[in-house]
Amino acid sequence: MSTVSTETTKGLKKVHLEEAVIRIAGNSQDGIQSVGDMLSRLSGRSARGVITFQTFPSTISGGPSIFQLRVGGHRLKSVGDESDVLIAFYQHSYRDHIKVLRKGGLLIYDSDHVTPDPDEKRFHLIGVPMTSLTIEAIGGTAKDKGKNLFLMGLIARLFDLESDKLIAQINERFGKRGPKVLDPALKAYNAGYAYDISTVGEVFEIEKDPVGRAHPQVCMDGNQALAYGAIAGGIRFGAGYPITPWSSVMEILRVQLPKFGGSFIQAEDEIAAIGMALGAAYGGTLAMTGSSGPGLSLKSEIISYAVMAEVPLLIVDVQRGGPSTGMPTNVEQSDLNLALYAGHGDAPRIVIAPFSVRDVFYAVFEAIQLMQEYNCPVIFLSDYSLATRVETWPEPNLKEYFRIHKPDLSPKGPNFLPYKDTPSGVSERIVPGSLMTDGNYPIISGLEHNEAGHPDGSPAMHTKMNAKRRRKLQTLRDKLPKPEVYGSDKGEVLLIGWGSTKGPIEEAVDQLRKEGMEISSLHVRYLCPLQKGIDKIMDRFKHVFVAELNDPGIYGFGQLAGLLRSVYGTNRISGINKTDGLPFKVRELVAAVKSKVMQTVHPSI
Repeated sequence: MSTVSTETTKGLKKVHLEEAVIRIAGNSQDGIQSVGDMLSRLSGRSARGVITFQTFPSTISGGPSIFQLRVGGHRLKSVGDESDVLIAFYQHSYRDHIKVLRKGGLLIYDSDHVTPDPDEKRFHLIGVPMTSLTIEAIGGTAKDKGKNLFLMGLIARLFDLESDKLIAQINERFGKRGPKVLDPALKAYNAGYAYDISTVGEVFEIEKDPVGRAHPQVCMDGNQALAYGAIAGGIRFGAGYPITPWSSVMEILRVQLPKFGGSFIQAEDEIAAIGMALGAAYGGTLAMTGSSGPGLSLKSEIISYAVMAEVPLLIVDVQRGGPSTGMPTNVEQSDLNLALYAGHGDAPRIVIAPFSVRDVFYAVFEAIQLMQEYNCPVIFLSDYSLATRVETWPEPNLKEYFRIHKPDLSPKGPNFLPYKDTPSGVSERIVPGSLMTDGNYPIISGLEHNEAGHPDGSPAMHTKMNAKRRRKLQTLRDKLPKPEVYGSDKGEVLLIGWGSTKGPIEEAVDQLRKEGMEISSLHVRYLCPLQKGIDKIMDRFKHVFVAELNDPGIYGFGQLAGLLRSVYGTNRISGINKTDGLPFKVRELVAAVKSKVMQTVHPSI
């Protein structure tokens, strides 16, 4: 919690802060996520930067849960390693999370359920009987229902937040359920806001972001950015099957697509979902399907079909911990190999991984453009961290990023070749219903075919068409932007990452550079094909480490590291890996880089 200045107001000292990290710990039934979400959106709508992280159990019976938000007057890259404020609902919340509270931080605990260590001197302790005060405010048999809103009122008072905007969110969220729900919610919030905080002696105000002040900004999570980016990009058909953490994407599309003349179908299983989406795409509609790792496995056969038939299709994989059902509510980056190679035969496809909530919107828009340009499936690799993370970012210009796609039904021919073997590998699609003036209509199937689209499994034709499909991605690779290095373009250490690891990696680079290390980072957004020039960048650094949220495997490096080693034929690349289901902390990366460098210089250590 970085102090900017102080002033006195209403008998309390007001402390102006650059930023603050707040962690709320309780159980999944306590509505922690709802409160965290409302606080995050208030911060975003108040011209502040915000980034969040949350956990909740995957079992129906529930269990421990947290919501952490970092709010600041500048652009934020990670959710923060330590919390400035810890709010503990239960004894286990206090016991399990006190270790993340920084020295001198503020511990607010429900004194009805928590008894902190009486000898604890490292933190400022404030006990509030949240449960009993909530019951008193609501009355009846409320028990502890509503204490999340009591807490929100308390936080609003403590951080001098715009109470009217929070009340508006409560009305928006609970008003439709009638006064029996809305009235107790407002009573609980108002009780928390009215709680006497004079024992704290201070109220806090977090600085506002100059960018947020100057430009309208949006505040949303990654799955929302994905769904709305898909709609803006022209997607008008979707099919899927519920699975964490993809499900909220399909729920948004189910409601929103009909407003734009589209539709979304919940299929009976993952195979049916991608089959429906492929059928719609073949018919000329921009279509998508999505899932998490287990579902992507099931979709693999039809991914190969889409490659063979050269049909544009968006396939989303919101990654989670595996294998099998694994850890549905934890983050992992273990589906990269699946995205690159799932299917049978040689089935090249484009693979893109966004790195922030903002980038999710723009990357899915780009993915839709690429699938149309290259007539092939695009696999979009998000992850649990991005899916559930709330961020603020400048509002996009929807006049620029909104597409209405209409299939080309113009007559074709004579001698039109929908699979023409062009120098780029890209040929013009034909949509069913288009007139073939010479009567020579193609037959779309999973069979190998000639340039006219008729089955031909001869050795020469299969070799030729394999090369054509491969050449499309080689053409794309020549057009991709040059990879950008964060920091100097040469030095001692290059730290490479992909997906949601970008923010922590860049903060780690900043910290290590302040300590005197010559370190830079490179983020790989295009995973297939890889951008040209990555090898030349790596050559300018003594050490190359790849940080990713997957297992180092039997050879000691993760999946992106393995890809880079195989593509560029080098064993200089080593991995920094973990599979605890949590995002990288900056301090973890800093420690790992130092350890790796030391082991390289002194192998016996």
